[in-house]
Amino acid sequence: MRDASTGPGPHPDTGAPATSSTGSTGSTDPTDTPTLPVPPSPRSTTLSIAGLVTLVLLTLLVFVPVPYAIGSPGPTRDTLGAYDGEPLIEVDGVPTYESTGELRMTTVSYAGGPGYPVTLPLVLRGWLSGARVVTPVESVFPPDRSQDEIDQQNEAEMVSSQENATVAALEELGYEVPAELRVAGAVAGTGADGVVEEGDVLLSLEGEPVESYTELVRTLARTEPGTTVTLGLVRDGEPLDVDVVTGERAGGGSQLGVFIDPVFDLPVDVTIQIEDIGGPSAGMMFALGIIDTMTPEDELDGAVIAGTGTVDVDGKVGPIGGIRQKLFGAVRDGADWFLAPGANCDEVVGNVPDDLRVVRVETLGEARAAMEAIGAGAGDALPTCEAP
Repeated sequence: MRDASTGPGPHPDTGAPATSSTGSTGSTDPTDTPTLPVPPSPRSTTLSIAGLVTLVLLTLLVFVPVPYAIGSPGPTRDTLGAYDGEPLIEVDGVPTYESTGELRMTTVSYAGGPGYPVTLPLVLRGWLSGARVVTPVESVFPPDRSQDEIDQQNEAEMVSSQENATVAALEELGYEVPAELRVAGAVAGTGADGVVEEGDVLLSLEGEPVESYTELVRTLARTEPGTTVTLGLVRDGEPLDVDVVTGERAGGGSQLGVFIDPVFDLPVDVTIQIEDIGGPSAGMMFALGIIDTMTPEDELDGAVIAGTGTVDVDGKVGPIGGIRQKLFGAVRDGADWFLAPGANCDEVVGNVPDDLRVVRVETLGEARAAMEAIGAGAGDALPTCEAP
């Protein structure tokens, strides 16, 4: 009997030709010939090249920066609390009071600027997110300015907003805040152009002493545009009267066309300490924090209110950027209420997260009244942003 493992013949299990130790199959069929590789067709070659090109392009899209900026909800800070062990607001020289609630300033974090490029997948994710906003990078990071220059401007705006907030809060509480009104220059083409000079100090308007910046603003708000007014100045140590034709101010009243750099004499020592956050948009929340700290009433009574908005020294609340992202950041950090500038209402409508109530405010006085109403449980009657 022939051993099937050492020679040709059927395999005892499969009936297939057995393989010898030399690698031959044992078949003697004269029709068996070697199989040659089939050359690729032009179509398959084209498809292969196209696939390779597509893969390269997709790889580039994933890793190559694109000219967009993505705004996302940034951190919030309780202006009544502390950060890194330091209170955000300190008031010396007068009694201060604790609060059981929170007043949260809100921020936006941006990616896409110098040193922080974004790629297409991140942009697509931003477009699909209700909490993020994608814009052309130049609308957030001007191409003619370096990141250091942008940071310096943001820091300067933050310092200015803190000063404005302090003055507005103190005057809202009934304090008088005198100021030396120094002229930093004139707006080209206005009635003050060529009349006032840098370094002048403004002392009076129409013969009446002007002792605070707020007093000047309020007097001009009652003045008809096109009125010729007499300014009492000090120039190079000498008194001088000049006549200026006022221009129209947005929102009503007149403006002088003069850049004023006020030097305030604060009656209360207020210090605001915050790092790594710039821009002017926290002004209103800083002012509310100062008011709450200096009043014995517990206005919030445990409520968590977030908000945003610039504030002028006369208490006017102004619009800001990124309010949509700030709304989501407020909810994320536990706020139930949000104080929004009236001028931002068109961006608020349709973008309010669930479980957040937005209150429209135009002035610091309205914001203070809203804070007190919310703490008293009467917030539902406050005005909100509505669709036109």
